[in-house]
Amino acid sequence: MASSTKRKRIHDVFLSFRGTDVRNNFLSHLYKALVHNGIETFQDREKLEKGDQISLVLMKAIEQSHIAIIVFSENYASSKWCLEEVVKIMECKEQRGLIVLPLFYKVDPKEVRGGRKSYGRALAEHESKFGKDSEEVRKWKKALFDAGSLFGWHFNDGDESELIQSIVEKISAFVDQVPLHLAKHPIGIESRVVKLKLMLNADSSDDVVMMGLWGLGGIGKTTLAKALYNDTIRQFEGSCFLANVRETSKGHMGLVTLQKQLLKDILPLQQRLEVSNVDEGINIIQHRLHHKKVLLILDDVDDLCQLNALAGECKWFGNGSWIIVTTRDKHLLTVHGINQDHVCEVKELDNSEALELLSKHAFLTHSNLKIGTDLVDSILKHAKGLPLALEVLGSFLCGRREHEWESTLKKLSEVPNSKINYVLKISYDGLEENEKEIFLDIACFFKGRNSNYIKEVLDSCDLAAAIGLEVLIERSLIKNEYIIEMHDLIQSMGMEIVNQECRDNPKRRSRLWRYGDVCDALSSDEGDCAVKAIVLEPPKLKELSIHPNAFPKMRKLKLIILHNVHISFQGPICLPNELRWMEFDGSGTWIPKFPSGQKKLVCIDMRKGSITEVVKHFKDFQQLRYIKLSDCESLVSTPNISCAPNLEELKLWNCKNLVEAHESIAYHDRLQVLHFEWCPELRVFPNVLKSKNLRDLNLFACSKFERFPDIPDELRGLKKLSILDTALKELPTSIKNLVSIEEIYLEMGKNPISSPSNIYKLQKLQWFKYFLRQIVFPNLWNSADPCTKIGLPNLNLSDLLNCNLSQVEFLEDLSCFPSLKFFNLSVNNITSLSTSIKCDRLSTSSISKDFKQLTSVELSDLRVARYYAQPLMCSKSQRIETLELQKLGRSPRVDCKS
Repeated sequence: MASSTKRKRIHDVFLSFRGTDVRNNFLSHLYKALVHNGIETFQDREKLEKGDQISLVLMKAIEQSHIAIIVFSENYASSKWCLEEVVKIMECKEQRGLIVLPLFYKVDPKEVRGGRKSYGRALAEHESKFGKDSEEVRKWKKALFDAGSLFGWHFNDGDESELIQSIVEKISAFVDQVPLHLAKHPIGIESRVVKLKLMLNADSSDDVVMMGLWGLGGIGKTTLAKALYNDTIRQFEGSCFLANVRETSKGHMGLVTLQKQLLKDILPLQQRLEVSNVDEGINIIQHRLHHKKVLLILDDVDDLCQLNALAGECKWFGNGSWIIVTTRDKHLLTVHGINQDHVCEVKELDNSEALELLSKHAFLTHSNLKIGTDLVDSILKHAKGLPLALEVLGSFLCGRREHEWESTLKKLSEVPNSKINYVLKISYDGLEENEKEIFLDIACFFKGRNSNYIKEVLDSCDLAAAIGLEVLIERSLIKNEYIIEMHDLIQSMGMEIVNQECRDNPKRRSRLWRYGDVCDALSSDEGDCAVKAIVLEPPKLKELSIHPNAFPKMRKLKLIILHNVHISFQGPICLPNELRWMEFDGSGTWIPKFPSGQKKLVCIDMRKGSITEVVKHFKDFQQLRYIKLSDCESLVSTPNISCAPNLEELKLWNCKNLVEAHESIAYHDRLQVLHFEWCPELRVFPNVLKSKNLRDLNLFACSKFERFPDIPDELRGLKKLSILDTALKELPTSIKNLVSIEEIYLEMGKNPISSPSNIYKLQKLQWFKYFLRQIVFPNLWNSADPCTKIGLPNLNLSDLLNCNLSQVEFLEDLSCFPSLKFFNLSVNNITSLSTSIKCDRLSTSSISKDFKQLTSVELSDLRVARYYAQPLMCSKSQRIETLELQKLGRSPRVDCKS
């Protein structure tokens, strides 16, 4: 495994040999040929064999060499110092990446690695001197075996000059690989190179490894690839760094040019062939390089055809080759078949690295200028760890005084730096139209918002959100971890694209989000308008003056979101029929109105507004999918939603005058979410519920709601039922038809109520919470219904806090609740703890058998009159983590076995 420890390398080649065998003949000719070809070669001319240890000079020379040639001759193993050399060489191969090339000069490789003939006799002599099991002999044997197993040259008889020429060519192929120029201050690069080498070296040296470096523009992918190239170049027979693949491939014969450069860099002059087209180039690369161990860097790839032309498959290259691809597009790496374990995202610099890089560029060592830490921190905050930004801004601010730093920061808040923006915008330019639109919407409006919400908005605006977001993630333009995140400089780039559409007139821009621009665009009805979306969400309430005919001029407007604004105009404001998404959360007495004809509105989300005009012409809103109304005092009855066949969500909150829920909600086939919250006058509700796709029903703080509808047929969609703070007195027996229900939250009338026995038919129920009312559960064993014997096999939470319970016999057999993890009986009037919690039901055997998932039991503040005399038992081998028996009238014993 390569070590991060480095020592400056000053020798191209280290020659290890037995002087008495080859010094004055073959070795001297080889040395002269290497030096003549400009290869810096270390030869121990005197072979000083002083003392019992290898010379420190030789040890240092090995460490400072790129390549070691070991000349294994007949008497090589008879020298202790030669054996010490080979041990050191193999050690440096493992720890420092030293290239080792053995030359078997008039000996067979099997003799070297197997200790035969002269090597066997030499080792026998060493064993007699140092002991057969001595550490020295063991190391020597292992080193000889490892070195003798390497690929090199085998010479018995023939023309030595041809052998020397072959060696010189081989060494030249390694030595002629010139390192690349790195960034002036490669901060944080070395540690990242070490990690990459660990990933690459984890595979067998016989494998061809393809790796992808992926990240946004300016993050340091190229610099990292160059550093890896420089650090490992001498490990390969040939190397090539193809820079700017994206740009070069665009030109005439661009891919052919790249293929020629690849072959020119790796092949010797006499082996190069002319390439006239891409297909011919592919064949030549495969034929000429399939036996060569090469290092190939393909920098800034943005199209699959580039990879197919330059490194189509691993088998094009020899064993041990590394192919490194840098790109902004992660999907390219996936399509090309690169193992995901070899795809490395290049991330921003951490805070300390960013400060160091900025300081290197912004502060000269001889400068006496002092800049406040707050200004430095502001630049760091603006750059967010992006090396390109830190270099550009640091260099620009170098030598400037504090007021110039302040002015620069002010400018950056309005217009991004052009050099940084140019590099970042390359990623945007490579997007398709759908992804460009989504990117601009996120940059201008939706950074930091919930990803599901963003998908709903984008889909409503005729954009393909799912694939669009995935493409933006693959291009390193956004991150999606439930919340959509975007680098500040990427966001600035997106906003600048919109601003450049027309700097002087906001009406000619596609998107508006600044208060001043929105005011300018909406204050008059003059001229045509290019605006597609308006999102205004000021931190404090703002006055917004809207001309009643401003919107009809916005024929392209699809999205309008106004939060925390007061609309001063009183009366109807006409909106375009092309509008898809409308949100208003502010104040004012304006009334949204639409022209005649079919509307394309998908979502209406209003607070403190009047929707009388919308309700009046509801039959024209057939595309509606989401209705969310809050504080709409004009609403008395919900509209007939059968006119909106695509409706999925109807949420009404604090509509104080709402009396009736229209019959149509009971039969709507697409309705999934139905919420009535804080609607105190709601009392007229359908008698039955047949909405087969309804999955979430919530009735909260509807104080006059008294009767839950019958459920004549199975509702397989309903997963969650919440009925809280209503006048409801009982659940209908037809509740058994909620066959897919997973969560129930109940708080019913003040009088005690009994749950129907068929509640045990809700076999998928996982959560049951009952709030602050008296409830009576049917006993599992007193019913003739066989379902009661099954219990609730998926229930994992039962919260019956302060329910005025006096008995818990329904929990008598814990085997009927095998998934239960938590139940709470706190603050109840239980007069007798039933067998559900006596010791034999909570003993080690019964827990392990019947109650495997239980982790928490709360029995706090029970007013217990009688309890079982035997102690409650728990074992640390079981899953119970919490057993609370606090504030009991009398305290039972609790034994915890070890």
